[in-house]
Amino acid sequence: MTKVAIIGAGSHFGGKLSRDILSLPEFRDAHIALCDIDQERLTGAVDYVRGLIGKHGLPGAVSGSPDRRVALRGADFVVTSISAGGPAYQAYPANIEVNIPAKYGVEQSVADTIGVGGVFRFLRTAPIQLGICRDMEELCPRALLLNYTNPMCMLTWLHSEGSRIANIGLCHSVQNTISELSRYLEIPESEMTFLCAGINHQAWYLRLERTGRDLYPDLRALLGVPEAVAKDPVRFEMFKHFGYFVTESSTHCSEYHPYFRRTAELLAQYQLEKRVVSEELPRPHQWHDQEGGLTPSNEYAALIMQAVVTNKPYKFNGNVMNTGLITNLPAGCCVEVPCLVDRQGVQPCYVGNLPSQLAALNLSNIVVQELAVRAVLDRDRAAAFHACAMDPLTRSVCSLDQIRAMFDELWESEGDLLAYHK
Repeated sequence: MTKVAIIGAGSHFGGKLSRDILSLPEFRDAHIALCDIDQERLTGAVDYVRGLIGKHGLPGAVSGSPDRRVALRGADFVVTSISAGGPAYQAYPANIEVNIPAKYGVEQSVADTIGVGGVFRFLRTAPIQLGICRDMEELCPRALLLNYTNPMCMLTWLHSEGSRIANIGLCHSVQNTISELSRYLEIPESEMTFLCAGINHQAWYLRLERTGRDLYPDLRALLGVPEAVAKDPVRFEMFKHFGYFVTESSTHCSEYHPYFRRTAELLAQYQLEKRVVSEELPRPHQWHDQEGGLTPSNEYAALIMQAVVTNKPYKFNGNVMNTGLITNLPAGCCVEVPCLVDRQGVQPCYVGNLPSQLAALNLSNIVVQELAVRAVLDRDRAAAFHACAMDPLTRSVCSLDQIRAMFDELWESEGDLLAYHK
């Protein structure tokens, strides 16, 4: 019986990934160990998974505990999807990591990747994620950690440098974007092939083909179709000027660059006036209505587990450390590249050089990530400030004195969540 521990099981991923796991023949008898510190969400998640097992007559088992060590003991795979300090995506103005920077002119949206919001989300999440790794080293040292928590690059970097646990960072932006490109081009997704690489939320479709034919001329033609561009204005603008289409939504993408959110006029031009995507995800008791069957999602996690158990290779895009995979990005940073996985574990694929302009865009985000990781591992508050000061959007609208004042206000507002720095 394979044991899968899901930490943060009350999140949307708890139900989705449990369903994915149980949909696969190899895991019909799996033990899914759920953990969440929110007892209501935990109870709802356990009830949902128990309902799936019962409805489909599966021999699997589900357990739940607010104590992660109970869930981790003897696990073969560990999934993390957690939020430290409250709901992951709080509405404005409750989200201090959005509304405090807004006072200084830094208009973020989701604030979970880089930027001032992303840096502080990482600072408050990092010690818990490292604690999970420490518990894994004791209780399930051979388990594979599959992390869905953001900020993905910073946390993958932290896991890899700060622990001995085998880990992979997972996101759905690559497969979601290829689905969107399929719709834009009116081509069946099953007929499209691609090579996508870069960093999380900023990976580039270096090749985009249909049965060997380059699809970029077709995509470029859409730049002259206003109604097509209006569906994804930021990403089409990036494509227009930099030559390649990028992962993640226009809302997300706009936060990572200095071109889109500096003024009210730019926000309106690119349809970005909505400050934060903050609708609360369905609570576990609502999953029954939305996810009653065993139809799998497009997430990679369960298929990665299946490849490890069966030794049948599976290809996916994952977040890993750069060991010469992308040769014009720094060694030891976190990159998102094609990977193969089987019983031997995750094997990232060599990509080589990115086009120079794409590498430069990635580097502007990587320097923020590296400084934030150093801030945690070295307990270095100055490095945390420097991470904020190097953010492309923040330094396009704020002076250094303003960034310092904003940083100090945010640090104070986080309270005990940053007490580990003392």
